[in-house]
Amino acid sequence: MNLLSALKQYFGFTSFRPLQEEIIQDSLAGRDVFALLPTGGGKSLCYQLPALLRPGLTVVVSPLIALMKDQVENLTRKNIKAMAITSAMSKKEIDVALDNCAYGNFKFLYVSPERLNTEIFKIRVKKMKVSLIAIDEAHCISQWGYDFRPSYLKIAELRELLPNIPLLALTATATAEVVKDIQQKLLFKKENVQQKSFARENLAYVVLTEEDKLKRLLKIGTKIKGTGIVYVRNRKKTKQVSDFLNLNNIVSDYYHAGLTPHLRDTKQMRWIEGKIRVIVCTNAFGMGIDKPNVRFVAHLDLPDCLEAYFQEAGRAGRDEKKAFAVLLYNQNDKLELEGSVQKSFPPIEEIKRTYQALINFFKLAIGTGEGSSFDFDLSLFCETFKMNAGVVFNALKLLEKENYLALTEAVYQPSRIHFSVHHDELYKFQVANPKYDEFIKLILRSYSGVFDEFVKISEAELSRRGKINYEDVVKLLEYFQKMNLISYQPQTDFPQIIFTQNIVPVTDLRLAKENYSGRKAKAMERADAMIHYATETHLCRGRVLLAYFGETNADDCGVCDICLENKRKNLTHAEFEQILEEIVNILSMHTLTLKELVEHIPDHREEKILKVLQWLMDNNEVLYDDDNKLCLSDR
Repeated sequence: MNLLSALKQYFGFTSFRPLQEEIIQDSLAGRDVFALLPTGGGKSLCYQLPALLRPGLTVVVSPLIALMKDQVENLTRKNIKAMAITSAMSKKEIDVALDNCAYGNFKFLYVSPERLNTEIFKIRVKKMKVSLIAIDEAHCISQWGYDFRPSYLKIAELRELLPNIPLLALTATATAEVVKDIQQKLLFKKENVQQKSFARENLAYVVLTEEDKLKRLLKIGTKIKGTGIVYVRNRKKTKQVSDFLNLNNIVSDYYHAGLTPHLRDTKQMRWIEGKIRVIVCTNAFGMGIDKPNVRFVAHLDLPDCLEAYFQEAGRAGRDEKKAFAVLLYNQNDKLELEGSVQKSFPPIEEIKRTYQALINFFKLAIGTGEGSSFDFDLSLFCETFKMNAGVVFNALKLLEKENYLALTEAVYQPSRIHFSVHHDELYKFQVANPKYDEFIKLILRSYSGVFDEFVKISEAELSRRGKINYEDVVKLLEYFQKMNLISYQPQTDFPQIIFTQNIVPVTDLRLAKENYSGRKAKAMERADAMIHYATETHLCRGRVLLAYFGETNADDCGVCDICLENKRKNLTHAEFEQILEEIVNILSMHTLTLKELVEHIPDHREEKILKVLQWLMDNNEVLYDDDNKLCLSDR
């Protein structure tokens, strides 16, 4: 089967996006390849299609549990067997899942990087018929990247366990320094980068210096038609801004990681379906969401770095139609971002205090704990030890970078069960215990595959179908577990703490000063680059972004706020305003051809009229109607 036929059969597409085919060809030829595609460039297809064309299993390493779950669900809907192993699973669940991947007909195994170094994974992966290793969010492997995770360094050891298996690394954002570092860390046999330009010709980058940001946001939401995303820094602000937009007749909702899973899913789906026009959110929103017709992304606060900004802004205009990435900025934002970087590096004594509190919280003994994971309730932890949540979170992130632990995002895991006994043993139990027979039959009727793997269940659904109280359903499941009939994992919605090495006495805790200082300096460099982008007044916004990612020979984009302002500079401000006013007045009464419009403004030279008209069209104030005549955009 050729690639285009396979693309159509498995994914319903008739053509590849730029560079997808080249990346897939490299992978199928057995070459290591580093794919650098901007947000929305179709990265997952680059490993999914070759995986389906090869015999055997593809191992996908990803740090994001929510994204893994989405990918597995999407593949399962296509009747493609896929499995995810995460820190939120019990040892028994992991054991069953790895067995299925070793001896079953699974095509994809998604695994979080923390699992790579566990003994059970190392033993089982050698028994799997692995044909490809794919590394998602590959920038996490570089300590010079903006989201370094030491657990990613274990991927090189995976290559030793699976010699001669090609590797495909993928990311949306990486500087030239990080691109080189990633290939070295992943032990590429030969450097091989497939990189699409970061330029987005349909996306207009705009920075507006603004004290009253809400007023300006309202203008943006009113003027730019279609769906939008508004990013803010904290959870409280999401609701405040959403309420403001709703009061002013822009249908919006808010989203952040502190909401319940059901509420997050509901809000997200309503926005995707167009029932909500604007979603106001923290950076918890957007990963893995491919909504093509987003017309604007607005940032009310400065992101921590240009990598994050580029990724979030890039969620606009994936349909390749005109879209806007707007950053609202004022002097206070600079101070807030610089302060945020400082807070991200609490004093070493606070980091040690946090570590000791974790030992006490989970009642862990020195010399134990490696590979163990725990639900982590940050609020309860801070309340118990009278600690500041912000300090604790930042201390945990630094402990993560020193490879003492890993902190996952909060993600909803539904309840799961797996029958631990064979059919005949279960039958004997039913005969000996007839009062439980009907409930066991209810489970078997409701869910298939429970003898082969852990299956998602709903206690509420079992309660409804069996006409049993919810609490009694839970008690029955817990009893069956006690009798070793099933393994039962109740639902959870907490982030996970995974200890990546054994607990050490806090006096032996080592945070290398050079790493601490070096990371702080790098974080400040990234913040400075973000501030430079926001405060630049002469260089094209697109060129500033592209230069940051190593594209130093780019032309002006022609559509950002600076390029448009430069187009105006050949006219005096008075001339520009006068011609603009005349064009708007004329077009408010008539639709005209270009020639007719120029003739209606005899007091100005034609090239000056054309410059102002071009500016109006670039800003969507004037457009051509179906009769190829100029008109105002709101007509």
